[in-house]
Amino acid sequence: MERISHNELPEGFLGVLKHVQAYIDRSGLDKQLVELMCMRVSQLNSCARCLDMHYKDALLVGETPLRLISVSAWRETPYYSAKERAVLAFAEMLTKMPDDTGSEHIHDELREHFTTQEIAYLTLAVAQINTWNRVVRSFGSTPGNYVAGSRRAE
Repeated sequence: MERISHNELPEGFLGVLKHVQAYIDRSGLDKQLVELMCMRVSQLNSCARCLDMHYKDALLVGETPLRLISVSAWRETPYYSAKERAVLAFAEMLTKMPDDTGSEHIHDELREHFTTQEIAYLTLAVAQINTWNRVVRSFGSTPGNYVAGSRRAE
């Protein structure tokens, strides 16, 4: 299944991605919220390896299996907060990038819960998980073997 292995990558390739990820991880954004958002984006992008990783890491930071398996239907459930709903809507909008939909209302909802700096960090976090999804899907990384928390140990 693997099409490109880590040892075949150009020098510095993974380092750049990990540097951006470390910056996001140090941003102060709530880890549980970020993992929930990463699950949703990885679902949209059909990235099995990232779903495996974010499911396991989300459990590690206190997320529940019910909320994780339901995140694809977050609009139909009562157990996501207004803050989480704002982030999920924002993440979906940035991932799908519909050309016929304005995003002002989504930013209005975000501003109710986040500072401008936090919205900037969230924007980068959504862009980064989309990047990881595309890299992983292109390279053909195998899902199922991720050990919870090992990404943070890198």
